[in-house]
Order: sequence, then C-alpha cells, then structure tokens
Amino acid sequence: MTADLDGRIGEGWGGVKPNGSHVNVVLARRGSATFAAAVSMLAQPSPGHTPVLVCVGPEEKQYEPIWPPTLMMNKATARDATHETITWGAAQLGIGQGVLDAVADGLLEATDEVLVLVAVWVDPTASDETAVRVANRTAVRKAIGMCVEGRSAEAAAQLVARRDSLQSPFYGGE
Repeated sequence: MTADLDGRIGEGWGGVKPNGSHVNVVLARRGSATFAAAVSMLAQPSPGHTPVLVCVGPEEKQYEPIWPPTLMMNKATARDATHETITWGAAQLGIGQGVLDAVADGLLEATDEVLVLVAVWVDPTASDETAVRVANRTAVRKAIGMCVEGRSAEAAAQLVARRDSLQSPFYGGE
C-alpha cells in the first residue's frame, strides 16, 4: 500500500479565519525521491520558516514523534512570539492529531515507511490556540483523505466546466 501513496498530494481547510488553517500534504514512501526531497527540507530553515518533526508531549523532555513520521513547514512567516507559539504549538499539535485520526480511520499505517509532509498556513493574526489546533486537525485529516482516496472524476470535471467563473478570496479583479 505505501508504494501507491508516494507523491500523493492533498489539501485541506479547517476552521474560520483568523483562527482557521490551510494545509497542503504530500505523502512520501521511504527510499523514494519524494522522501529524500521532504527530508532535505529539514536542513534548509530560513528566517521565520522552521521545518520540524511533529512531536507531542506535555513538556520538551517528554516529546515523542507522531507516527507515521510527520514533517511540518509553515507557509506564513512567523513574525512575532505569539504567531510562533500558535504555529509550533497549537498547529503542530493539531497536525499530529489529524495524522493520528487518519491512522485510526485506516487511511495510513503507523509505520516509518511513509512520511507525511505538511505545509501549514496559520494567519499571523490568529489568537485562539484551541481553534487553531482544531482547525489543523480537521484540515490535515481532510488532506490525507484526499491523498489516499483521491478526488472524484466528477469533481474535476465540474472544476473544468466552471473554469471561467472561478474565484479566489485573494483576487479582487474581474
């Protein structure tokens, strides 16, 4: 099963802005080029963007990694202490819970044969840690579902049919 998942991509949204979250997920099989590219991300932090192995625990000395191993990278530059704490605290915990939900639902196995890569957007004005955690849990579970189960051909066809009337909340033109 893990070989079939290599390179699968999904996305998910959870919650409501500013405490909602958007994620992109890539699954990678150990030994693949996808896996190598994902792991190399750990060696390339930049100011405001720190890739981490998703770990949980009540305090640092009790951390344990999520299984399957999960790497997260923030898409929004962490600019202040609050945004950093919410990103690497609430969002990281929610990401871990979402991955474990996918394991509990039988979408992934708790093995090191598959790596889960999560690129996460947390709004710089987010303020509710619990809402951000829940949003990330929801978004990651949805994205992994898309990776594993795919997207229906009908949904893709409908998108093509609507291509001239598509919208984006970040586009104000006509």
